[in-house]
Amino acid sequence: MQRLKYFLIWLKRIRHCNGFGIQSPTDYWFVRYVINEHWPYYQTEKLGECDDWLTRKVGRLYFRLANWRQPDVIEADGYLSYLQAGCRKAALGESKEFILISNDAELIKRMNIIYNKVRENTMVVIDGIHRNKDNWQKVVSDERTVVTFDLYYCGIVFFDKKRHKQNYIINF
Repeated sequence: MQRLKYFLIWLKRIRHCNGFGIQSPTDYWFVRYVINEHWPYYQTEKLGECDDWLTRKVGRLYFRLANWRQPDVIEADGYLSYLQAGCRKAALGESKEFILISNDAELIKRMNIIYNKVRENTMVVIDGIHRNKDNWQKVVSDERTVVTFDLYYCGIVFFDKKRHKQNYIINF
């Protein structure tokens, strides 16, 4: 039954595949070669062998994000094995580069703390954005966020003020 639900979600979002309609070359490249990358990586086959398919899918995305960003420090609520496999040099702790948080009742309070420490190259990943859609909409509409990606299972937020504010819905 869950598989059918996820298939229907995917079908509903099919027009948002592979970066179609994205005008920014940087954002198109990010969607095409980081988010929707399907080539096997050196570590992903062994990662999450005991996880369900959705945890593996999202974890592999987090692996690719860490591999692409190569942060020195990662601040994360979960998926640590995927993140550390993606960037072995990264230490765990308070980060200004790569932050992974859950969409829970404290999200807005935590985001206000994060807004005070972000830099232009900060990337925040919010896990489970559709568990509380209002929280995600508050993050998207906040004037301090610039580029956001709605992947249904998670959201990605960038803060580069040189760019135009944009929210993308991606069929992931």
